[in-house]
Amino acid sequence: MGGKYRITGDKYPRMRRPRRRGKLILAATASVVALGLAGWGTLQLIDVFTGSNRKASAADHSADCASAKPSAPAKALPKPSKITVNVYNATPRSGLAKKAADELKKRGFTIGKVGNASAAYDKKVAGPGVLLGAPSAANGSFPVLGTHLQGAVAKTDARRTADVDLILGTKFKAFSTPQSAAAALAKPGSAPSC
Repeated sequence: MGGKYRITGDKYPRMRRPRRRGKLILAATASVVALGLAGWGTLQLIDVFTGSNRKASAADHSADCASAKPSAPAKALPKPSKITVNVYNATPRSGLAKKAADELKKRGFTIGKVGNASAAYDKKVAGPGVLLGAPSAANGSFPVLGTHLQGAVAKTDARRTADVDLILGTKFKAFSTPQSAAAALAKPGSAPSC
C-alpha cells in the first residue's frame, strides 16, 4: 500500500483544511466595534434627554452677566407712518398688491406705488415676499416692515430714496396680526437677559 497517506500506528491522519483565523478575527473585531457604537449612542441619548451634559450652573451664569459689557443703546426704529412702501405683485393672483397695500395703510404705513412687479421679479419670488430698498433701510425700515410679513427676504439696491418696495411672492397668504407684529418689534435683540 503505497500512497500519500500511509497509516502508521494507531492514529489516522486529519483530512480537513486548516482553519482560517482571519474570518474569526474579523467577526470578533466587528462585534466589539458594534457594541462600542451602541454603548456610545446610548450615552448620547441619555445625555440629551436628561440634560446631564450641561455643566453651567446659576453661579456661572451670573458671573457671565457681571462680566458682560453693556451693549450700545438700541437704535430707534422709525414709526410705520414714516415708512413709504411700494407694493408690487409677483404672483399670478390679480388684485393682491391692492389688498396688501390697503392692509398696510390700515396699519399706519404710507403707501407709494401699487402694481405688478418688474420682469426681474415677476413670478420669480418663491417665498412670501421680498423687501427691497436702499442699504440704509436694512437697519430702519426693513425690521419694522419685516415684522408684518414673516419670512420675507430683505435685499438692498442702489437707490438713494428712503422708500421700500414690498414684492409679494407666491407663498404670501396674509400679514402677521398687528399684535404679533408689535410684540416681535418690541422684543429685545440678541442681548443675554441677566
